[in-house]
Amino acid sequence: MLQKAFYSFVKIAVLFLLGLNVRRKDLLPSKGPAIIVANHNSHLDTMVLMALMPLSRLKDIKPVAAADYFFSSPRKAWLSEHVLGIIPVERTSADKSVDPLEGCYEALAQDRVLILFPEGSRGEPEQMTDLKKGVSYLAERFPDAPVVPVFTHGLGKALPKGSFMLVPFFCDIFVGEPITWPGNRTQFMESLKERFSQLSSEKNFATWE
Repeated sequence: MLQKAFYSFVKIAVLFLLGLNVRRKDLLPSKGPAIIVANHNSHLDTMVLMALMPLSRLKDIKPVAAADYFFSSPRKAWLSEHVLGIIPVERTSADKSVDPLEGCYEALAQDRVLILFPEGSRGEPEQMTDLKKGVSYLAERFPDAPVVPVFTHGLGKALPKGSFMLVPFFCDIFVGEPITWPGNRTQFMESLKERFSQLSSEKNFATWE
């Protein structure tokens, strides 16, 4: 209930404060198992992607984020779990016997849709950094789950890293064709990198209607 109310508000805010143009929205999966992977420049990234989903499916859409940030205090942990619906991932766990992606495996086994950012942390607006290999392990474990790449343009300027003030800005969301598991992690990561490069190049030709 809290999650639906929060993202209903986000939908309204996105509609009135951001000029949001979504290309190929129909490629976004609302049913799982599936994985959405996006570039990461702003805290808006997760909220906007969640706001694009049907409200009736929110309980099955699970963002993946760093436990050391979003679960660093009891208050943050409660908000992250019950309002944002985040699955925590331990980036620097001392216990090597625990797979940090276990929560993601469980969610995919329950036919959830994951939203994750393979760069690992927020970077400069529209400038992608190297992709982490974690998503390839998820794709390998669930080869039938489509991996849908999304490139966002403008969200890093609408709410830059370190800022808490939303700046009205024209933003584009480019949704790419799903990537299927090719049987090899290196090949998978190369395909994902190439797909992001293609989506990034679209922003140079984006026009507002």
